[in-house]
Amino acid sequence: MTPADGAAPLLALERFCVAYGRVEAVHEVSLNVPEGSIVTILGPNGAGKTTLLSAIMGVLPARGGATFRGAPLGRRSVEERVQDGMSLVAEKRELFVTMSVEDNLRLGGFRRRGTAAFDEALEAMWRLFPRLDERRSQLAGTLSGGERQMLATARALMSGPRLLMLDEPSLGLAPLIVKEVFRIIAELRRTGVSILLVEQNARAALEAADYAYVLENGEVVLEGPAADLRQDERVIATYLGIKSVAT
Repeated sequence: MTPADGAAPLLALERFCVAYGRVEAVHEVSLNVPEGSIVTILGPNGAGKTTLLSAIMGVLPARGGATFRGAPLGRRSVEERVQDGMSLVAEKRELFVTMSVEDNLRLGGFRRRGTAAFDEALEAMWRLFPRLDERRSQLAGTLSGGERQMLATARALMSGPRLLMLDEPSLGLAPLIVKEVFRIIAELRRTGVSILLVEQNARAALEAADYAYVLENGEVVLEGPAADLRQDERVIATYLGIKSVAT
């Protein structure tokens, strides 16, 4: 995917590989995330989607080309990538369950604590996630699944990321809550945050995204504008649960 104005993408991978020992889980993946866009990665369980996000974040070692904001990622640590403007909301959400909603958010923005940017970010989270505002003193461990996803996302946003990576944000959530989660994703894009989305709900992902990649067995087997992939026979049959396109 190439940005319309010809500028360098926010995130670019070129022949990116990730291995567990001798087993290569991600093989020569190339993808771009333009500034201000939503890019989704689809694929079956075990395709390497979570592994790919973890390697981009620096949690797993990788080889191949990777640049963020035009600079090579190289061996930059997870902490350095966060400072650069990258954030990952993992599938397990990984909240501090014995701490309050507000304290979880404050920890997410600890690098900016004591600054006007920190106070502004916290207020922005209450506006973006009114349900969390209602529960700001409640322990994170007592929240519903949807509320936990909102809190995990809000906590990641407290660091002021340019790129937010979401791993299965709708997993295990009721349909109405899934709709709310994707409403928030669309709202984040309007605030200027770029999003790299891994999602099993292919229909919702393709409706929200600008561009999509299909990952199978660690390799990109299909890519294109999300609107085009919604009409692709293979995607329809495999991921949207429809045997053929209605005519």
